[in-house]
Amino acid sequence: MKCPYCGSKRDKVIDSRSANGGQNIRRRRECMRCERRFTTYEYIEEIPLMVIKKDGRREPFDRKKLLAGIIKACEKRPVPIEKQENIVDTIEKQIQRKFEKEVNSQEIGELVMKLLYDVDEIAYVRFASVYRQFRDVGQFMKELKKFLK
Repeated sequence: MKCPYCGSKRDKVIDSRSANGGQNIRRRRECMRCERRFTTYEYIEEIPLMVIKKDGRREPFDRKKLLAGIIKACEKRPVPIEKQENIVDTIEKQIQRKFEKEVNSQEIGELVMKLLYDVDEIAYVRFASVYRQFRDVGQFMKELKKFLK
């Protein structure tokens, strides 16, 4: 590690501990030349997860975009924002566990619908109507009949 004060590459680690809930390591170092102390952080190198869209395009997974879609579906519904963020957390963890580099947008959409179904039926139907791109009332009614059973 290069000392930020004198540029020397000789240092020693004085203290090491996990930070950010175990996601990285914080190290206190002392330069062997100027004897000043500085802090470094080590992070796990994450490979960005790519989402394969319906038209074949690939774009990086965007947590904010997913949350925005869920917020829109839950608009004016009694679903706390914490619950909506928990849905996004759950989806993110599941796709990171299941997929290494790429995931189809359909997989993400199905996970959202599965989790919204358990949280709020109206939010589920709203999301499904956009996600499944209902073309007419018949398709919409078919989805609603699932609740009536």
